[in-house]
This record gives sequence, structure tokens and C-alpha cells, in this order.
Amino acid sequence: MAIVVTGAAGFIGFHVSRALLDRGERVIGVDSMNTYYDPELKKARLAQLTSNDAFTFLKHDISTPTCFEELAKHDGVTGVVHLAAQAGVRYSIENPFAYVEANLVGHVRMLEYCRTLPDLEHLVYASSSSVYGGNTKLPFSIEDRVDQPISLYAATKRADELLSYSYSHLFDMPQTGLRFFTVYGPWGRPDMALFSFAKAILSGEPIHVFNRGNMVRDFTYIDDIVAGILAALDRPPAKNGGAPHRVYNLGNSMPEPLLGVIEVLEEALGKKAEKIFEPMQPGDVRETSADITETCRDLGYEPLTPISVGVPQFVAWYLEYHA
Repeated sequence: MAIVVTGAAGFIGFHVSRALLDRGERVIGVDSMNTYYDPELKKARLAQLTSNDAFTFLKHDISTPTCFEELAKHDGVTGVVHLAAQAGVRYSIENPFAYVEANLVGHVRMLEYCRTLPDLEHLVYASSSSVYGGNTKLPFSIEDRVDQPISLYAATKRADELLSYSYSHLFDMPQTGLRFFTVYGPWGRPDMALFSFAKAILSGEPIHVFNRGNMVRDFTYIDDIVAGILAALDRPPAKNGGAPHRVYNLGNSMPEPLLGVIEVLEEALGKKAEKIFEPMQPGDVRETSADITETCRDLGYEPLTPISVGVPQFVAWYLEYHA
């Protein structure tokens, strides 16, 4: 038996793959190793995974048929954790076609691949808190309307949820979509706030703080996210007449002011930041907050890591990695 993880060399995909290997699973990892950010970081993550004989790596783009020709050579796949995507709200304004290819075409190809798997028990896929758009009702609930995305990235993620629902309905395919809220931690992406802030502070460069610091985020530590993903994977929706499809929020449910998080980061780094306050960027939102009631009830999800613990752990990794 095996689990396919797409985006295996990415931030969340790496941690999920490692957790699956740690519990004795055979993992088939897929990643295009694109250059959206420094591929050396992806290679470093991948090196840790490929040292395990239970891990097989396929360097392929999920939006191409070749990827699935290679995947078809591996049998016994019972689960798929689909995390590969073109990330980033702001970059979607600059390069929309990258999002159409990776997030829409790639998602449909994964759905078609899963249709061919005779032993498939569950497909878990990544959505995003961005689907809530400019929602002013807090915390964000899975019962809220999500039909007004304010970025192309958000629109593609919401489209993925709808595509998955239709496949679940048509082909009785168990699926769970997970809306991630501001994931951070060791091995994170360089384009994300904490990583870019740490780099600038240590280099003596100013950090750019948007909406003049009036931002609140539901920062969620990577270990909590991984625990939620594995809990979802192990609990496929029942085939009880309706579409076996569901969606959950994966957040910390403890929103933090951005300026407060920067203070924790400064303390962990032992150095103050020079701040340049900027206006809000297009496609961004002022505040996110996750209602995780259903996630806790159905998946036994329990986020454990406050920023006072998670941020110093990120900094410790960052300093070691860049040493």
C-alpha cells in the first residue's frame, strides 16, 4: 500500500511526507521543483526524504499527462494527499496562467488519476483560507458563503473545491478539502512573512509591513497542520447516498496581530526590525480567523502551538539552516 503526496518537496508536502514515513507508510512524492522560490531549499527538503527507502520521488508537473503516465506504474495506492499548487496571493496578479495550469488543470488531472485507482480510500487536497475573500464575519466558518474571492489564487482554490465535489458526486470518490490558515514553521517558504522578515532583520534591511501594520492572522504552526492532514486522511467521508465530500478549516483559532508576531520574532532573533509601513496590497485581507468547531469534532483536531513557542522554533531552524 502507498500514499501519493503531491508537492512533496514543498513546505507542507515535505512535513506530511516525513510524518507518513515516520509512521511506516510507503510514500510516492511528486514535485515539479519549479523556481517560484529558491529550488535549493526544495532540494534540501527532498534530500531528507530520499534517504528513506520507503520514499519514491517523481519529478513531474501535475498539469502534464507525463506525470500520470509515471504514477500509473505504481500500484497499491490507497490514499492521495494533493498539496501541489501555485502558491501566493500577490503573484497570481502578475502571472495568472501559472495558477490556471497548476491549480485548475493540475487539480482536474489529479481527480482523473484518482478515478483510475482501484484501491483508493481517500483523496485529501489543499484549499485555503483565501476562499473567504473579503468576509467580515469572524471567525470564518465552513458554513459561510465563499463566492466572492478577491484574488485569482482564491478563485482557483474555490474552483478546486467545486470540482472535487462534482467528482465525489459523480464517481462516489471520498474527498476532503482543507482550508489552511497562515502556515509557518521550520522549512517554510521564503516568500512568506516570517521567513522574509527574518532574512531582512538579520541582514539589517527594513521590513515592509502592509496595511500600516493593521493586520491580524490566524498563524498555524506546521506540526498542527500536519496532524490535521493525517487525521483527515485517516477518516474518509462515508458513502451514505450523498457526495462523500467535505471541507474543513485548519487553523490555530487564535488570531494574532501582525505587529505582535513581529515582536516575538524580534525577541527570538535578538534584533529589532526597521519597519516601513505600506498600504494594503491588492488581493489581501485585513484579518483571518478560523472557526475549527467541525474540525475538532470530526477529526479530533487540536492545535497545540502558540506563536510564543512556534516562532522561536522557526527561528532556531532558520539560523541553523543558514549557518
